[in-house]
Amino acid sequence: MKVLVADDDITSRVLLMSLLQKQGYEVITAPDGAVTWEILNKPDYPKLILLDWMMPVYSGIELCKMIREKLIKFPPYIIFVTSMESKDDVVAGLNAGANDYITKPINFNEFAARVAVGCRVIQLQEALEKRVQELEDALAHIKRLQGIIPICMYCHKIRTDQKSWEQLEKYVSEHSEAVFSHGICPDCMKKMMESEEFKKLKEGTDV
Repeated sequence: MKVLVADDDITSRVLLMSLLQKQGYEVITAPDGAVTWEILNKPDYPKLILLDWMMPVYSGIELCKMIREKLIKFPPYIIFVTSMESKDDVVAGLNAGANDYITKPINFNEFAARVAVGCRVIQLQEALEKRVQELEDALAHIKRLQGIIPICMYCHKIRTDQKSWEQLEKYVSEHSEAVFSHGICPDCMKKMMESEEFKKLKEGTDV
C-alpha cells in the first residue's frame, strides 16, 4: 500500500520512511503543505497519510479540513504524527478530520500497529465499494429485463438494441444468469402426436 509522509523535518521524514519501508509499504514524502496538497490531487493519491501538524504553506490542521471538504470517492485515512501532545491538540486534530493521532517521540510498535489498522480500514472500504459496484451492475442487468421487450408474435425472436433479432433463449442468457433446460409442454406434445410428420415417422418406425 502507498503511504504519504508529510513533514517539514527531514529527520522525521527519513525515520518514518525507514520504518514504513521495513513493514513493506511504498512510501512517498512531502516537505510542506503545498507539495502534500499537490500529491493528494493526483488520480493515484495515497490512501494513507502520516501528517505533521506544523508545516509551511498549509498546516496539518488546514490540510485535514481541505481534504475532508473535497468531495472524493475514497477520502484518505489520516494519522497525525506530531509533537503537539495536549488533550486540546488531540481533540482539535480529530475534529479537523484526522482518523488517528500519534505523538512524538513515537513508540515503534504502537506506530506499526496504528498504521496497520489504517490499512485494514482502507481495505475494508475498497472491498465494500467493489461489492456495491457488483450489486449495482446486477441491478442494471435486472432493470434491462424489466422494460418492454419487442418479441415476434410468430417465431418469438427478440429484437435487440442493435435492431437485430435473436432467439429468446440467447437473449435472456446474455442479459441474466438464467440457465435453460429444454422440454416439451403437454399442448405441444399433443400437437406433435397429431401431426402428419409424426404419424409418418411412427409408421415408418413400425415397418
